[in-house]
Amino acid sequence: MILPEKQITIISGHYGTGKTEFAVNLAIRMAGSNRQTALVDLDIINPYFRSYERCRELESAGVKVYVTSNQGTMDIPALPPDIMSIFVNAGQQSLIDLGGDPVGARVLGYYRPQLEQVDFDFWFVINQRRPENATVEQIRHCLQLTEAMSGRKVTGLINNTHLGRETSAEVLLQGDMFAASVAAELNLPLIYTTVERKFAAELSGHLIGTLFPIDLYMIKPWELSEEKGGHFAWLLEK
Repeated sequence: MILPEKQITIISGHYGTGKTEFAVNLAIRMAGSNRQTALVDLDIINPYFRSYERCRELESAGVKVYVTSNQGTMDIPALPPDIMSIFVNAGQQSLIDLGGDPVGARVLGYYRPQLEQVDFDFWFVINQRRPENATVEQIRHCLQLTEAMSGRKVTGLINNTHLGRETSAEVLLQGDMFAASVAAELNLPLIYTTVERKFAAELSGHLIGTLFPIDLYMIKPWELSEEKGGHFAWLLEK
């Protein structure tokens, strides 16, 4: 599997598509391949499921984490000055986890002068099983709004179709075919099709998009307690 080669990779997508899960997995994968890697949490829209919530796992994997809003403790879009370092450190590859709707993409305009000086990709995450991603036209509309608000063109699609705990191999195969048709319609490359790691062996060789196995990091405390069979089990691991 080919990992990003450019200095900056921006990841966007409608709220609920799983873009942050993908961003966290990609950052950890890149750091695991002996790359100097950073993840910038620029999601100033959604207070839940933000990548900085997995700062411990990311930093343990060797990923430098930057976050807005006073290290995530404030609900205002404060942009710390140290984020600027990702544009000047050519030896580091950085991922930007952008806000999960077109309004969230607006913050990217603040870094327009810096982006004009570096090579970057802008990837848009889709999930066919989200109501807002159910048709090509819905995706086109959201993608075009994201481009307009950010002032940048999307360069590729990430298929992250899933149904949470109800995900099956059939759901993943259908999502992959749908994503391929969307990519063709929008004249964009389909970069990856993500699948939870437990499906990877079964689906290997059967997908149109490049298979990208993921682990689930963005799980809320109440979900952990259900899976581990104890209401406070998740607290004991903190």
